[in-house]
Amino acid sequence: MLSPVILPAKQILQTLTGIRLGWDENIPEECKEQWLSWLHHLQLLRDFKVKRCITPLNFGDPVSAQLHHFGDASESGYGTVSYLRLMNKANAVHCSFIMGKARVVPLKPVTIPRMELTAATVAVRMDRMLQEELELKLQPSVFWTDSTSVLKYIQNETTRFHTFVANRVAVIRSASETSQWRYVNGCLNPADCVSRGISVSRFLRDETWLRGPEFLSLPEHQWPKSPDLTLTASDPEVKVFAVSLNPMEESSSTVNKLLTYYSHWHRLKKAVAWMLRIKSALMASPKMSSSPLPLLHHTSTFTHTDSCVNTHSPYKGSEALNKCFVLALHFMFISNCHV
Repeated sequence: MLSPVILPAKQILQTLTGIRLGWDENIPEECKEQWLSWLHHLQLLRDFKVKRCITPLNFGDPVSAQLHHFGDASESGYGTVSYLRLMNKANAVHCSFIMGKARVVPLKPVTIPRMELTAATVAVRMDRMLQEELELKLQPSVFWTDSTSVLKYIQNETTRFHTFVANRVAVIRSASETSQWRYVNGCLNPADCVSRGISVSRFLRDETWLRGPEFLSLPEHQWPKSPDLTLTASDPEVKVFAVSLNPMEESSSTVNKLLTYYSHWHRLKKAVAWMLRIKSALMASPKMSSSPLPLLHHTSTFTHTDSCVNTHSPYKGSEALNKCFVLALHFMFISNCHV
């Protein structure tokens, strides 16, 4: 209940933690003055009283009970606040404060949309706990946020997000439906108090924190309307997939293995000639000839290959195969070996 007032003290403690002072070092004067001021104003809560009965006197038995959770985040903190909206037979509405929670932001900088999403996860966890603790027949809860980014993330069904956002969206969807999430303007969001922190004097003066926003007392059709939401690809939380188009290399066929293994034209021709002999022998008869290989450069098998090589570039025995030889071998192998 006092979360908006306690948050400034948490912020002071976080600042001191970040400074990493030794146990025997004095805290900075600025932090000391802030702490003493907070302690001084805390005395104003001495006479603070609040009614804890969620049903007002003479209200009768409620015919409808519904939890409303508000979440918000800022550069200094984030949190949620929950209210119970009751309606009786005469359609009279009463809102009661149920629970509030405030947390400081991490020391490591995090964007505001991410903190807003984190506040939303706190809201669904709080809803789950209150659903179990309140001995009431509750209607589906309503979740409110003033962040359109959060609503876009929750409602989107196709786009993939970065891990931080994706994990929190998964938590939210596992505990709520997208139809339960609604938009509220920042000036009407009571969770603004718990995300920024307020002074004790403002806490005692402003009753919005304890009673909830006025529109909860109105019929549902008069509640704030959500704006048109469209998630764009330029959103920094949308995961971008880089597609690299690389030419696919030919599968490791016999030709490619030969090209990789032999670096001289004569040796390559000799190996291919042996392969052709084995092929012919296997297809003709079970006995393979043991006669010497014919002159490689007179073999008809290599006629097309030699002409291709001579047309593009003369070959020298000790030179490595160039691209012309690769193409020539492919032509030869396809036309003569039928593979």
